[in-house]
Amino acid sequence: MSKKDRIVYLKSEEELEIIRENGQILGKAHAEVAKLIEPGISTKALDKIAFEYIKDNAAKPSFLNYNGFPASLCISVNEVVVHGIPSNRELKDGDVVSIDCGVYKNGFHADSAYTYTVGNVADEVIELLKHTYRSLFKGIEQARVGNRMGDLSYAIQNYAESHTYGVVRELVGHGVGKYLHEAPEVPNFGKRGNGPKLLEGMVLAIEPMITLGKRGVVQENDNWTIRTEDKKQAAHFEHTVVVRKNSAEILTTFQYIEEVLAKKNLVIA
Repeated sequence: MSKKDRIVYLKSEEELEIIRENGQILGKAHAEVAKLIEPGISTKALDKIAFEYIKDNAAKPSFLNYNGFPASLCISVNEVVVHGIPSNRELKDGDVVSIDCGVYKNGFHADSAYTYTVGNVADEVIELLKHTYRSLFKGIEQARVGNRMGDLSYAIQNYAESHTYGVVRELVGHGVGKYLHEAPEVPNFGKRGNGPKLLEGMVLAIEPMITLGKRGVVQENDNWTIRTEDKKQAAHFEHTVVVRKNSAEILTTFQYIEEVLAKKNLVIA
């Protein structure tokens, strides 16, 4: 582990404003993708839309060429939890698809993810998405000064497992700022009162990865794609937030996504 990976960088108000502005670009890029999610579109076409929107806003996709990743979006369909590589695969009726995206501009990153339905999706899968979404906000509620990371992690785990879902443990959220991945790690499981203290100005990418079946995952041969071991569907939602004294402040936004989904009568929150 390099030195930068161990250091927790607390952000100034000026730096937080940059991340907040990048979160707006990111949310609007997500919305441009959301408009086109329907049966028959390829995941590569969705990736191109995001790349063009981010570039048109004088920013860079955080993921493109990150450790060799070949695309702007991680697009993960059905049993794929995270890190799916865009391809000529076309979305089908009944799919669920997680879109994870990052924006880099003026020296800082913002990172968020949202899971979408495609056409007519099974009720049990829609329930998975709803509860994964809610688990994200259970975690965010705990991202305040005076708590420890374990309080945040436990809140996500307890909520998800109380609804009989699996909580992926091999992958975690992370600090974010000048680097896409910074300290500290943000697990989606843990014990209350354990872990690092949450400090004012700590910026965290909180990202529950929740499964319909068991929590076990495997990595595919492309060395990126992570799917559920039992091949049951997964969901993934993510916000970039800053720890504050009384309550976390969310620096990314789902507003533009959910405006698009409302027009399609697809809001799952």
